[in-house]
Amino acid sequence: MANQQIRIKNKKAYYSYEILDKFTAGVMLLGTEIKSIRAGNASLNESYCAFYAGDLYLRNMNISEYEKRGYMNHETRRERKLLLTKKELIKLEKKIREKGLSIVTLQMFINAKGLAKVDIALARGKREFDKRQNIKERDSKRELDRLKKV
Repeated sequence: MANQQIRIKNKKAYYSYEILDKFTAGVMLLGTEIKSIRAGNASLNESYCAFYAGDLYLRNMNISEYEKRGYMNHETRRERKLLLTKKELIKLEKKIREKGLSIVTLQMFINAKGLAKVDIALARGKREFDKRQNIKERDSKRELDRLKKV
């Protein structure tokens, strides 16, 4: 199990946002939640981070119910507290007050010690023009790579 890589990615984050700064945070989870994540039953789509009373919480993340549970199980979309240093929390809270910045989740993974971690990013939303520009650049790069191979 130690060599098995569990990475749950938010593919829409890079498409919809311009990533400015990245952080890695721990997540406070219940027993059935970590078991469900290790089984790969989680989704970061539509998840985001928000501050409440000075703490950062992960909202709208879906962790499916654990199949082999007993009589107790967790809520699938409950708020989960993120664990960051006080210095990082203060930095993020100052930046988030700027217009147009938000905190998005990039990926969730299990580290070498078996703990669940989340990569979050301070991001600015892209406009439709920026998204089209990125698609054009990606297509032209792909075309150049094809020509080089031939």
